[in-house]
Amino acid sequence: MTAAPANGFFVPHDLEAPLRGNAAGPLAGLITVVKDIFDIAGTRTGGGSPDWLAAHPPAATHATVVAKLIDAGATITGKTICDEFLFSVTGKNAHYGTPANLRAPGRLPGGSSSGSAAAAAAGACDFSIGSDTGGSVRLPAAFCGLYGLRPTHGRVSLTGVMPMAPSFDAAGWVSASPGVFRRVGPVLLEGPAVAAAPTSLIIADDAFEQADPGVAAAGHAFLRRAAANLPPAIHRTIATGGFDDWREAFRVIQGREVWEAHGGFISRAAPRLGPGVKERMEFAASVGVEHAAAAREVAAAGRRHLHALLPPGTILALPTVPCIAPLIDMPADALESFRIRVMRLSCIAGIAGLPQVNLPIGTVDGCPVGLSLIGWVGGDEILLDLAGTLARYCGGCAETD
Repeated sequence: MTAAPANGFFVPHDLEAPLRGNAAGPLAGLITVVKDIFDIAGTRTGGGSPDWLAAHPPAATHATVVAKLIDAGATITGKTICDEFLFSVTGKNAHYGTPANLRAPGRLPGGSSSGSAAAAAAGACDFSIGSDTGGSVRLPAAFCGLYGLRPTHGRVSLTGVMPMAPSFDAAGWVSASPGVFRRVGPVLLEGPAVAAAPTSLIIADDAFEQADPGVAAAGHAFLRRAAANLPPAIHRTIATGGFDDWREAFRVIQGREVWEAHGGFISRAAPRLGPGVKERMEFAASVGVEHAAAAREVAAAGRRHLHALLPPGTILALPTVPCIAPLIDMPADALESFRIRVMRLSCIAGIAGLPQVNLPIGTVDGCPVGLSLIGWVGGDEILLDLAGTLARYCGGCAETD
């Protein structure tokens, strides 16, 4: 690991000194950084908002994830920038700036765990901690060329973590090293693991159809390269009615829960909200109980469908993101279109509460692209193992396959 230049990965209210890990732990010698939504005792948690930061006292105790990492030997060297109130997929923060994506210069790192992913991609840490509600680990992992896991909902503790939408919130991690990536799993994963040998691979044709041609081609090329280490594949349409019903249900539930979590503060304190976040908060404030209840019925039906589709032993393959990282100066209307496209794919694991791993499979037009594998409830460890097995096939690109 080499030191990275200062590229805006860390918040201005960063740690004054590293938090040293247990020298005998399984992660001893590894450096990590954490998204600024995880409490660290004696410091303030900002959640991407200077006004939230100023209004809240320092944390009395570490978040469970932080405590586990230190006990396991990891040294925490910084708190990273995230999107304001976690309410974006771009990685841009109007108050703190945009962390530099050194693997795709001039392009977005992806949000909301933008600083964590950008720091890992730059070599500023061995792995980094983020959170994923609507794609905030998976998306920046894909854009920054990293391994990334959104775990089964509830398998990583969120005690001491700033919430967004609890029905979907998950804590996850990213790393450039598949070996390091796998080592973090036993430290953070809780609850029942469901071990099963992968016996079937579903290639989600309708998800691939959402992707730009180069991204889709890179994903298919990777699956061909890796076929010897994957179960037999079948092609299926997984959302017979299209993805927009699931995406809209996710958006509505997320909006309702964001407002339940933060609406009181926003109404009372009138914090400065950046472009895009302001408009999404206005939508969140408008979501009524009946609107949210109807969306929950759609999401529950989607969850049942996806759980039936993915019993233990079955894995789903799809593009993590439908495109390469957008340019930093992409216009606002184009960014909204990008957000809709992203959420069509990222809502799948979200509404189902399923684990999803991003694999950095190569580049398109010089930019990293990712392919995802979604597993069954409790199948996180199998996905981590597969990431290590398949690492030998990562790094190819559509242009040369």
